[in-house]
Amino acid sequence: MKRIFDLVLSVISSLLLILPILVVAVFVKITSKGPILYWSGRVGKDNKLFAMPKFRSMKTDTPAVATHLLQDPASLLTPIGGFLRKSSLDELPQLWCILKGDMSFVGPRPALFNQDDLIELRTQQGVDKLLPGLTGWAQVNGRDELPIPKKVALDTEYISKKSFWFDIYIIWLTFVKVLKRDGVSH
Repeated sequence: MKRIFDLVLSVISSLLLILPILVVAVFVKITSKGPILYWSGRVGKDNKLFAMPKFRSMKTDTPAVATHLLQDPASLLTPIGGFLRKSSLDELPQLWCILKGDMSFVGPRPALFNQDDLIELRTQQGVDKLLPGLTGWAQVNGRDELPIPKKVALDTEYISKKSFWFDIYIIWLTFVKVLKRDGVSH
């Protein structure tokens, strides 16, 4: 059921969002040097790595670490990078990962390949058995502002509450948070 929901919603979303996706792609290309997409190594279900695309919001020589670990992340943003991140438009290419089956609409956000502390805690709690998501219970309860143990606690809570209607509730909360730009620190 969850896979069918993901497929149907990702196809509908892709069709509805094709124009904004193209517009963002053009603006990324004309406002900074480098590729339109940034592909990062992410940890998926059963801790298998997959390539996750985002619209490139940072300069091409930015280190591949979590943004909160960068000394001055604002100095590394492209001219439209801040807007892309705050509006979450940089996440639109991840519809491709949902279509492919690497991700779901709802699940724990995929860790970067080098976030060893997050990966280890999730593995201990069984969170690694879930498909990562475009959004998740931790994202609607703090997004970028949560410490790793709290994120994993919310991911674990998601496992116990997981259902079709709970996913719909999380998608709704995500929509509201994105509109309010709530919980985005960089």
